Amino acid sequence: MLATVKRAVLIVNPYSTHVSGRRITEVESVLRAHAEVDTRFTRAPGHATELAAEAAASRVDAIIVFSGDGTYNEALNGADGAVPFGFIPGGGTSVFPRALGLPRDPAEAARAVGSALEEGRMRRISVGAVNGRRFSFSAGIGFDAEAVRRLNELGRDPGGARPGDIAFMRTIAKMLFERRARWDPQLEIEGIGRAAFVLVAKGDPYSYAGSVPLRVTPRARFEDGIDFAAPQRVRPVDVPRLLMTILRGSDHDPTVLRGHDLDRIVVRCDRPLPLQSDGEDLGDVDEAVFEAKRDAISVLV
Repeated sequence: MLATVKRAVLIVNPYSTHVSGRRITEVESVLRAHAEVDTRFTRAPGHATELAAEAAASRVDAIIVFSGDGTYNEALNGADGAVPFGFIPGGGTSVFPRALGLPRDPAEAARAVGSALEEGRMRRISVGAVNGRRFSFSAGIGFDAEAVRRLNELGRDPGGARPGDIAFMRTIAKMLFERRARWDPQLEIEGIGRAAFVLVAKGDPYSYAGSVPLRVTPRARFEDGIDFAAPQRVRPVDVPRLLMTILRGSDHDPTVLRGHDLDRIVVRCDRPLPLQSDGEDLGDVDEAVFEAKRDAISVLV
């Protein structure tokens, strides 16, 4: 009997928005009904990459991450995909597990992940990469990366949590006001054309505003390659139309350059522009190569 017990490493970011001592205990209790669990806490940025690499090398049956999207990203960059991943929502938005169809409640998500581990129920998906760094659901140059940077500049609360959805929407509104809702072409997508900014996705939705899905690339699927949407330019008159396009999940706007199920996108910027990956600021870049890593990981869902 002991030989059949599954072993899992649970990586926890204790500073994620919705991670608390009580919720950690609940998640551990639920998972232990399905597997032997070794809990490890992140101590600094980048630590989840090390913990995931150590877990993969120890030949456990699963690496389960209880955190927000940034820590999921770190963990994905630490393991080679041979060990299945489980993702439990602990961040302010936690786009990745929600887009995979997992419950928003951490205990319920842990129950689904634990059951999938015990039953061997997995979904094989692709991931993206930008300049060699993997991402799970989104990356972008320009607009969304600038918003991520501005949000980070607001700092964290005393418990270490990042600002939430309301702060993010205020940040977007402030950007629109300061720029007078004008974005001119400032980058070139190789073989496609010039655009104001580019949003690259591995799934649908691209993100969430509270409970509302933001469907920037409605045909994107986790099993496929990468999709992108890139408005050629933005003026105040365009903003309502672009917003409705995202809310409705439409991809028929002729002013937006698009690509679906691609293996590679090369973007060259007129000047250094901010780059984000899974909501993490990766600094300014002159050029970015986005790639699809097909059939890369197994996820417990």
